[in-house]
Amino acid sequence: MTASVETPTKPVELDTGADIDAFVAEHDVALVDVYRTGCALCDAIEPIVGAVAKASDVAVATCNPQTDLDIVDEYDIRSVPTLLLFVDGELVGRLAEGFQGVDAVFDFLADHLDEHRDVLPTEYR
Repeated sequence: MTASVETPTKPVELDTGADIDAFVAEHDVALVDVYRTGCALCDAIEPIVGAVAKASDVAVATCNPQTDLDIVDEYDIRSVPTLLLFVDGELVGRLAEGFQGVDAVFDFLADHLDEHRDVLPTEYR
């Protein structure tokens, strides 16, 4: 599977499950930040996922499941923020442990990427 569009350098806002599906289909490696408006931890992790988008070739998106409640069931969202990692269209990892710093998020990515580690900055490969 080859990415059909250029990797965005900042998070893309998605509204529905169909938007997530389309975003994941367009990118070999996609990280989706599921958040809720008014959540302090979600607000705190926003610049972290922005830094990941800027410093790597991982396609990053954000999604508020309040715009499409089916997302909660489809991706088994139990808390926010939840980071969902997709590789070649498949959900391969989830990070739902509250606020995570840049290093923790890149370590999470590196733990799940295998042959796609080239999308990460050199120090995290």
